[in-house]
Amino acid sequence: MQNTNSSNNSNNSSSSNNYTSESMEKLKYETAAELGINLKEGSNGHLTTAQAGSIGGSMVRKMVQNYKNKQ
Repeated sequence: MQNTNSSNNSNNSSSSNNYTSESMEKLKYETAAELGINLKEGSNGHLTTAQAGSIGGSMVRKMVQNYKNKQ
């Protein structure tokens, strides 16, 4: 059973952020470099779950901080 509320929320939130797919890619590579994780273009199947999680978690922290700084 699909949760229609979460799908509506994601549509609303995406219209209120300034992150394009290009800027998200740039953020991903910058974050990985800061963490000392070598990302390649294309598949990064060599990453451990912990490495991938650290990149994603750090990206979220940066986006939250950027949002807070704008208020």
